[in-house]
Amino acid sequence: MKIIVLGAAAGGGFPQWNAASTNNRLAFAGDPRAPCATQCSLAVSVDGRDWLLLNAAPDIRQQIMATPELHPREIPRSSPIKSVVLTGADVDAIAGLLSLRERQQFSVWTSSYVIGAIETNPIFEVLDRHLVRFESIGAGGRFVPIHGLSCETFAAPGKPPLYLERTEGVAPLEGASLGLRLTDEQGKALVFLPACAEVTPAIVRAVDGADALFFDGTMYTDDEMVRSGEGGKTARRMGHVAMTGNGGAIEALRKTNVGQRYFIHINNTNPVLNRTSAERKAVEAAGWRIAEDGMRIEL
Repeated sequence: MKIIVLGAAAGGGFPQWNAASTNNRLAFAGDPRAPCATQCSLAVSVDGRDWLLLNAAPDIRQQIMATPELHPREIPRSSPIKSVVLTGADVDAIAGLLSLRERQQFSVWTSSYVIGAIETNPIFEVLDRHLVRFESIGAGGRFVPIHGLSCETFAAPGKPPLYLERTEGVAPLEGASLGLRLTDEQGKALVFLPACAEVTPAIVRAVDGADALFFDGTMYTDDEMVRSGEGGKTARRMGHVAMTGNGGAIEALRKTNVGQRYFIHINNTNPVLNRTSAERKAVEAAGWRIAEDGMRIEL
């Protein structure tokens, strides 16, 4: 299995366009301690020809440009992107679909909840439904998004996206957040879970045994944005478990049998984005790596 990190950042990317914290100033200046990152997405393949995208970030065109494996190969138009699996309806997970509208055939797999959020917004009608096939899957669903790769979905603790909170509230809703477990024909397994509000026993079971895990790394501490003055919401209120602290991902997943561990979907406020920070060193000492754009992993 071939895995490419197309984007490692949370919504807004890194640096965020209007943010002037120390983290963001370093990234704007091109400081190698804080490399820029686009919004969260992975590309996965088994043969290097056909590729699956996990989420369609608003930065998808930039990500394709930076990834030769995803460039068109056949005249006049073509794409090695054959399928997209969406884990939620947040803007940073679905907006990239609008950039994939130029009459190209591919499949989109996601929950009925996410499909509903897309279908109620007329802007997504730019996707030609004769070519772009939407497939509804629920938690516990199994399907084959590209040849040689099977995908199993599982429910993740989460909430509706911010733009739907006014009508749907903030309580967890079925299908609002999914985790993915992808397995190739050799039995190698990748788990992708970029949004998870709590590490429950079910989540521990779902990630156990993975050869590679890409897990929600949005915040280092639950009150990170509150303490920095950049927001009034905790990580958990935003639908994300913190890396550290009571119930944090590092401690909650410490005893799981997982090969390579990566944090992804990292907010611009998170101090681990600075490669030299004490927080980054603490995360790495705990056996985790911080995903960065352009990383290539082969299982």
